[in-house]
Amino acid sequence: MIVLQNLGLAWYPVWHYAVVIGLDLERRNVVLHSGTEADKLLSLDVFTRTWRRGEFWGLLVLPSSELPARSSEEAYLRAVSPLERMGKWALAAEAYATALKRWPHSLAAYLGVGVCRYARGDLKAAEGIFRQATLKFPAEGATFNNLAQVLLEQGRIDEARTAARHAVALGGPLKAEFEKTLSEIPGP
Repeated sequence: MIVLQNLGLAWYPVWHYAVVIGLDLERRNVVLHSGTEADKLLSLDVFTRTWRRGEFWGLLVLPSSELPARSSEEAYLRAVSPLERMGKWALAAEAYATALKRWPHSLAAYLGVGVCRYARGDLKAAEGIFRQATLKFPAEGATFNNLAQVLLEQGRIDEARTAARHAVALGGPLKAEFEKTLSEIPGP
């Protein structure tokens, strides 16, 4: 974990980043990579005091298949969403799928997995996720709208129209988007 410490005083800060690589609770020490010094031992009391001056700022980097021990659904999903903007679809999909393990009723995580599968061109997988989402969240138009789009792109026009009509019927703040999807489906 990367931490921000103030090695100076409150009125004269000396900001410093260090990497926490270990903790020895028996001896009350923290093991750091600090500057050019590897495996630096610092007493837990001194470490806590200098880290507190940095308002306990830290950055924990985990594989997308792991969740922090303490995290809220909202904070975790907010941290994952930039992966989509960067086009890291596989990584984002894995992170959203990981979120579903802890928060199996997360609409945002379901939609995230589906959107990532769609963006990668895996329409069958996206369809599967959006179908699951329509069953789990039958009152959410976005799930039906996304399913309609995936079905349309697979040439399954009648199914797409049915899903899009259902999304429009559910309405909500995205109703105009649902109507746009419906209008793009050929036929009656």
